[in-house]
Amino acid sequence: MAFSFSVETTKVTDQPLIEHLLDIAFGIDRRVKTSYRLREGSQPAEGLSLVVRDTDVSVAGSISFWPLTIGPAGAPALLLGPLVVHPERQNIGVGLALMQEGLARAKARGHGFVILVGDAPYYARVGFQRLPEGQLILPGPVDPDRFLYVELLQGALAEAQGLVLPPHRFAEISARDLMPLAVPHQAERQKQSAESQ
Repeated sequence: MAFSFSVETTKVTDQPLIEHLLDIAFGIDRRVKTSYRLREGSQPAEGLSLVVRDTDVSVAGSISFWPLTIGPAGAPALLLGPLVVHPERQNIGVGLALMQEGLARAKARGHGFVILVGDAPYYARVGFQRLPEGQLILPGPVDPDRFLYVELLQGALAEAQGLVLPPHRFAEISARDLMPLAVPHQAERQKQSAESQ
C-alpha cells in the first residue's frame, strides 16, 4: 500500500505523541545517551523541529535540530536528533524526507554544519560522513565510527575545534572563566585589610 505524506513544522500538540513514539522506538533509557546531554536544558533550533503526521498512527515520523557551541572560539553548529519513524511507516521514505527537508531548512537559515551520532550508511544518504577523529569532543562516550557530520556551508567544520556543548552550558562556563579574579568580595577585602595592619 502506498502512502503519501508531507513534512510539516512541529506543533506544541505534537510533542506528547512524539515522546510516545520515541519511547516505542528507542526505549526510555535513551535519555542516558551522550547526545541527550547536548539537548538537556535547550530548545530545538527555531523552525527546525519537523514532523510527518498520519491519520492512522498520528505521528509517522519526527526530527529535530539543536543548537550547539563548540570549543574556545564558540563555533556554532547543529545537532541532528532524534530522528524517529513509526514502526508501521518505515522503509517508505519518511526518514529520508525528514532529513532532506530539515537540512534544506537549516541551510536556508544560514547554519554551517550538522553533527550527529548514528548509523553511518543510513545517514550517508544525505551526505553525512565520519568526523576527523579528535577534532570535536562530546561530553561523554561516543563510538568514533558513529560520530558524523555534514557541511551546509563549505569550510564551516574547519572553524570548529574542541568540546561540544549546548549554548547555555557554554555561556555558563565562559562566564565562570571570565569572572574577575582580582576584585575580592567586600568581606574578603576587610579581612585582608585587617591582616595587613
